[in-house]
Amino acid sequence: MVWVRSLAIRDLRNIRDASVELHPGLNVFSGRNAQGKTSLLEAVGLLARGRSFRTEASTSMIRHGAGALLTHARTEDARGGTDLEVQLSGTDRRLRVDGRDVGAREYHGRLEVVVYSTDRLRVVRGPMRERRQFLDRSAGALWPSYRGEVRAFERVLAQRNAALVARSRDLGAWNERFVEAGARLRVRRAAYAQRLSAALQEGFRPAGESYGVVVGAPPAGGEAEAREALSREIAALQARELAAGRSLAGPHRDAVALVLDGRDAAEGASSGQARSLLLALALATLRVYREETGGEAVALLDDLDSELDAERAGALCAEVAARGQALVTSAHPGWAESLRPLGRVFHVEGGAVRCA
Repeated sequence: MVWVRSLAIRDLRNIRDASVELHPGLNVFSGRNAQGKTSLLEAVGLLARGRSFRTEASTSMIRHGAGALLTHARTEDARGGTDLEVQLSGTDRRLRVDGRDVGAREYHGRLEVVVYSTDRLRVVRGPMRERRQFLDRSAGALWPSYRGEVRAFERVLAQRNAALVARSRDLGAWNERFVEAGARLRVRRAAYAQRLSAALQEGFRPAGESYGVVVGAPPAGGEAEAREALSREIAALQARELAAGRSLAGPHRDAVALVLDGRDAAEGASSGQARSLLLALALATLRVYREETGGEAVALLDDLDSELDAERAGALCAEVAARGQALVTSAHPGWAESLRPLGRVFHVEGGAVRCA
């Protein structure tokens, strides 16, 4: 199990300079709203993924008036410790492992997180791209080969689009490569969605609701069948694709639905149902990660007790922390204090953090 022993942050949102020693189990950050609690979780997510789980605009994380932000963590596992560091400025992102600058491919995979935050409700209610990215990033955390296949497909997609725009003679060759890469990605994405759906059915369901993940254009069989299906799709759309100058079929366009009692949650879920589904999805992702790797990702659970009653939220924290490390935020000091036997409680105010 990889966990974060210590965390240091400089100039991230309203946090000027903070450092904490964390517990391998539960860590609760308590304080009023807008004091920096979620930013602490965001820093851990940044260290794991090299990007924020709250925004695509990386520079918005840099504290107003500062030129760059820096996050550093000492992680521990059975083999020893590793230092991870991410530095962001307006023009640059630097990733470091044990003080050494590395590329994204070497950096990723050293720390994994699963996030529950209402900032991520766009996964449930946002555009289809959010759900596709959620599946691809979650599966990529399990299998480096999956990340490689996503990158390979994106490269072929860009080249095929260029060939469509130019009406290039080598469009046929790019069609073949597109079908190969797209079919592989579709098969693997569908397999991961099936694993996640199974975990959702057996996991957290606060009102007995049924959750699931449904991918569009699921392969009827293996890769051979997926290749044939994608070949038929692009053949049927050839004239439209040439007119548009871009690929109109493939994994980058496939529908992904999160369903609640058989309905598309993006269209029919209430605010409370969307939050419960998002939490169930985070816990299911943790479960699949554990089943596949035998280890645990770090759970980042933001404002958990605003959605669940205190007793249920506490029981969920105990369950998650018994298996691995969890970082939880709360605006209710009494509830936070009740969790002290499970780990550590911190007070956050004005971007400063102290052990309560």
